[in-house]
Amino acid sequence: MRKVKRRTSTGPDIDSEIFKAYDIRGTVPDQIRPEIATLIGRAFAHEIAGKKIAVGRDVRTHSEELTDALCAGLLEGGCHVIDVGLVSTDALYFAVGHLGCDGGVMVTASHNPPEYNGFKMCRAEAEPLSGNEGIKRIQEMVELADFDPPVAGGTRESHPIIEDFTNHVLSFVNGSETKPFKVVVDAGNGMAGITVRPVFDRLPCELIPMYFDPDGTFPNHPPDPLNPKNLEDLIARVKEENADFGVAFDGDADRLFLVDETGQPVSGDIVTLLVAKSLLAKNPGATILYNIICSRAVPEAINAAGGRAVRTPVGHALIKPIMKREDAVFGGEHSGHFYFKHNWNADSGLIAMVVAMETISEAGCPLSELVASVDPYVRSGEINTRVASIPRTLQRIEKAFDKEVIDHSDGLTIAFDEWWFNVRPSNTEPLLRLNIEANSAEVLEEKTADLLRLIRGKRRASAAKAK
Repeated sequence: MRKVKRRTSTGPDIDSEIFKAYDIRGTVPDQIRPEIATLIGRAFAHEIAGKKIAVGRDVRTHSEELTDALCAGLLEGGCHVIDVGLVSTDALYFAVGHLGCDGGVMVTASHNPPEYNGFKMCRAEAEPLSGNEGIKRIQEMVELADFDPPVAGGTRESHPIIEDFTNHVLSFVNGSETKPFKVVVDAGNGMAGITVRPVFDRLPCELIPMYFDPDGTFPNHPPDPLNPKNLEDLIARVKEENADFGVAFDGDADRLFLVDETGQPVSGDIVTLLVAKSLLAKNPGATILYNIICSRAVPEAINAAGGRAVRTPVGHALIKPIMKREDAVFGGEHSGHFYFKHNWNADSGLIAMVVAMETISEAGCPLSELVASVDPYVRSGEINTRVASIPRTLQRIEKAFDKEVIDHSDGLTIAFDEWWFNVRPSNTEPLLRLNIEANSAEVLEEKTADLLRLIRGKRRASAAKAK
């Protein structure tokens, strides 16, 4: 997307790049500043047309200032602001549903580096705003900075939510049946340092905390567990402590990642499978969602357990409405987002953690053995390639496979007996994201190399060769 700055006679310079597909996000102070946060608050109040708004924030060094500025805009819009303070994003979603709010805003940049900040926004019952469902309209209002005069009557109150959120998380399991695991948790100096300990205080487990002091400079490692490098400390500690498994959260603690007792990361789609099995035992025949790049093992396990597996595109703003439409009890993504019907269809890393712990308890074997018993495939992981033209590159791939059945629901997905792949564009950068799964390491290596040559234009792989 071409970078555009707009300015009116009444407003500041606005960088259009901060308005993303699922949130508003950018660097501070060059892209996001307090005066812009105030305009976003005014626009959000207008978009929601409600009076009761929950607001939370992460621990980034500028989050408190941006929260105050955002709330100033909400107050000018006549809103009653319920400030839930320093919380995880899933706790903010809980607050919106639990307190019957008309909407909510979380001041966070999730897993991004410390210089970033932004706003995740939702309507009543934690229904997310996205590009075509609210964010574009907010962008237009912010860029024009043309609002009606402030409305009288706006108020702001503090309302701690962690105790109620802890009770809600534990309502998903029978904590007394969880085995006395030794668990290393890497909070990454993010919001899990606030939300995890109260849960463990009521479980018969030994918590070994890592980087639990919230620190918006993220001094130990970036708050992005999807990057394998950021799991190195956790893996080492799991082995050192002879722990049963390890858990990592991202910066705003809405995503969960597991590491088994050998130090091997467990992919998000396999966590989806494990949680699905547990919930299907309690909800026979229920619908489970999984996104388009999850392993074949996921729908196979759901169907084997008597559930109904429904495939979705990638992205939380897309999946949450599908959860409601399909009346799904649970949904999961490879990226560590996990959605629960009885959590207003919103995602929660902490709920996923306690349900996964329950599943591991019931299995009666180490996590590595449990994973091996349900996961027969090998995967490439997500491979990102910057390309000159996303449309032309996708056309080149499609031409190479023109005799195959192609699923266009999210990029290109093509399946064969021994392997399948998905390639889809990033929502924010000129990148193509490739995921491949195969029945063997040999097939995976061959197909990955061939597809990367095709994507990167080094040679035109024939469809025959690619198969």
